[in-house]
Amino acid sequence: MSKIIGIDLGTTNSCAAIVEENGQVKLIPYKGGEFIIPSIFAIDDKGNELIGHEAKRQWQLNPRNTVYAAKRLIGRSFHTDVVGQMKKSVAYEMKAGERNDVVLDVAHKNFRLSEISAKILNKIRSVAQDYLGEKVTRAVVTVPAYFTDRQRQAVKDAGKMIQLEVVRIINEPTAAALAYGIGKNLHETTVIYDLGGGTFDVSIIEIRDRVFEVKATGGDIFLGGLDFDQAMINYVIEDFNKKHSIDLSGDPVAMQRIKDLAERVKIDLSSREQAPFSVPFVTMTPQGQPLNIDFVFTRKLLEDLTLPLVNRTVDILMRVMNDAGLDPKNVDELLLVGGQTRMPVVQKRLQEIFAKPPSKGVHPDEAVAIGAAVYAHSLEDNSNLKLQLLDVIPMAIGLEKAGGEFHTVFPRNAAIPNAKAIEATTSYDGQTEVAMRIFQGDHAHVSHNELLGDFLFSGLKAGPAGKARLEITFDVNIEGILTMSARDLETGKQMKTTVRVTQH
Repeated sequence: MSKIIGIDLGTTNSCAAIVEENGQVKLIPYKGGEFIIPSIFAIDDKGNELIGHEAKRQWQLNPRNTVYAAKRLIGRSFHTDVVGQMKKSVAYEMKAGERNDVVLDVAHKNFRLSEISAKILNKIRSVAQDYLGEKVTRAVVTVPAYFTDRQRQAVKDAGKMIQLEVVRIINEPTAAALAYGIGKNLHETTVIYDLGGGTFDVSIIEIRDRVFEVKATGGDIFLGGLDFDQAMINYVIEDFNKKHSIDLSGDPVAMQRIKDLAERVKIDLSSREQAPFSVPFVTMTPQGQPLNIDFVFTRKLLEDLTLPLVNRTVDILMRVMNDAGLDPKNVDELLLVGGQTRMPVVQKRLQEIFAKPPSKGVHPDEAVAIGAAVYAHSLEDNSNLKLQLLDVIPMAIGLEKAGGEFHTVFPRNAAIPNAKAIEATTSYDGQTEVAMRIFQGDHAHVSHNELLGDFLFSGLKAGPAGKARLEITFDVNIEGILTMSARDLETGKQMKTTVRVTQH
């Protein structure tokens, strides 16, 4: 059998790793010795598809047909706030697909989000094949802990499109904990604070040698480094507008130059107190005079602009600690994952909360891919590495009751795998099928939660209202993916299940 590789499919950057014959975990290098592949897809003016570094290099000149941060949109309904927010900050075009998902228009071609993810996965796979000199057909792929069932399904679908079997989906913070804890015979409670390019997760994981048990998890899949960049970009545009009465936000090339620089300056400010922010010839005055952006960005200004974002991560962290019934002083180790955790103020805030510096035991950019590879290795047929991952669902799963109320079947942080059966009956005479709308989220009203699907159970024996008895089983597997089934308790017959996720 070919080897199973580990893939960290990130919002802004992706990478892959493998456990070699000697048991060493190795990141898979790309030509030029880099390990990171930007999660970017583009079509150039000649109609060529570009992925990764090639796509990133031409981004400034071709912002309209360059797709980045697509992971934020995967498995999302088009009519959500998140999609509305994204529309404001990206240059590429989004529209509603027929499954109420988001479709991207790139160079006048339509792409579904799982197709974009499939292209990025395929690029990672081909880099791995070049390195290993053999075909790669199986992978463990990581997702944010806070991904819903629909988002997890979409990642599996992306694999199917390119005949890459996604053997297992595991959560990013859990993968990072594996990278940190494997082979050290640890017995400790760890907090994983994972602030990446596009998503934020926090997980509390108890490590007992080879058992990794998640106690609680939480997050926000719309909070990450991109939002720190955006806070800088907004400031720069407002400042320029004040000085020159010109709004740059409608100029995609100027915006792209500002965006590129914002990310670089943000990174600089992690090691310096100030850095120049200069974009020469960013635009022209109506009289044809060139105008520049040129000022000094201080670390203090960056911290002030992004304070609300840091506060949001701390609020989520505190909620998760509370869910786990954990006091900061009982935490053995704090692991920081994701590039944005390099920001000094993030580390300072966490150090105040936990009264100790974060662990140096994991590399923030590499831990997730390494953990995925370790887990992949444990799934190989000939593996002597036996691991136990005990994870949880990140938010409640339940059904819609009369009046749109949400009835919880699995509460958030319920252990997985998990199954629950509920009894239902008919509400009118002669009814032969029962419909159920299933949602995922932590809100008391379904309108604020994510629709997972309309399940229709048909094949009931017709009878008077309230007489039929059927048992509906909810089954969440080890990957946090839901399947539903039902049987007629009178006849013992399994009922036919159909699922639709098409409406708003």
